[in-house]
Amino acid sequence: MASMIIRFDLDDYDAWKQVFDSDPAGRRGSATGHTISRGVDETGAVFVKVDFGSVEEARAFRQRLLDSGALGSFAPTVRPIVVEQVEKVAY
Repeated sequence: MASMIIRFDLDDYDAWKQVFDSDPAGRRGSATGHTISRGVDETGAVFVKVDFGSVEEARAFRQRLLDSGALGSFAPTVRPIVVEQVEKVAY
């Protein structure tokens, strides 16, 4: 399993969420799911993790996202990164 992770520092979460939900880069066509988290003390800090079946799918989506210009209005704090899960333990 692979994921793409992005951090945003947002002034207007609701406006960002509308763009995210409109899915301009076609996330729903290739991802298996996503998680959105917000900072408790810094509510403008938003972390997005989008899950994919493979590293190749995650990389292809990241490129589509960058090419789509969807990040233009809400530039991420750090460029989207693709990670591969190496361990997951539940307690």
